[in-house]
Amino acid sequence: MALLEIDKLSAFYGMARSLHDVSLEVEEGAIVGIIGPNGAGKSTLLDSIMGLTEIDGSIRLKGQELSGQSTAAIVENGIGYAPERANLFPFMSVEDNLLVGAYTARTDIETRLATAHDLFPVLKERRNQETATLSGGERQMVSLARALMTDPKLLLVDEPTIGLAPKVCADIAAVLKRLNEELGLTILIAEQNVNFAMTLAQHLFVLETGEIRISGTVETLKDDANVSDAYFGH
Repeated sequence: MALLEIDKLSAFYGMARSLHDVSLEVEEGAIVGIIGPNGAGKSTLLDSIMGLTEIDGSIRLKGQELSGQSTAAIVENGIGYAPERANLFPFMSVEDNLLVGAYTARTDIETRLATAHDLFPVLKERRNQETATLSGGERQMVSLARALMTDPKLLLVDEPTIGLAPKVCADIAAVLKRLNEELGLTILIAEQNVNFAMTLAQHLFVLETGEIRISGTVETLKDDANVSDAYFGH
């Protein structure tokens, strides 16, 4: 069953049109990757799901229309977002940043904190440290953990590997895989690092200049010579 359905989505920043009739589905329990070059519209797609752009078209979560809703309402409906630039509060502690992510929660905040610390033990060690003093990898962990504090049905992750060392990327991949396999979380990843996306996603959508050019399973796309040469580097 499709958890997320996007139909003929166009997105605008003022008069500029960034997405052109994008349609895709994300099945419940899946990890899906949106890949493509810088400027393809990957971040715009995730921003549009979160109600951060002007759009035409339809975005549905479990059949419920999201377009026109506020970002706060979209979060309450079950979507968590870890944006590309993290957008953390730099002079607040790690723990306070996580608690900001739990603003929609009424109960189980301590349980959610414990889950975040289990997934990212370093955040428990750094819980009283200002996020401005963390490494890039640690800030990315805070961003992911903050999104998880909303207890989402669907997690959107934008460029989680940008500027990070391979070891940190592998650690983040392991956490995302654990979230999917152990907790059943559905994940949509926008990623320029195709190899990273391939290690996690079952299905890929290739986005170029605001349009879906091709889609399919990782195995299918790897077997396509033209796609393989253009995106997978072999």
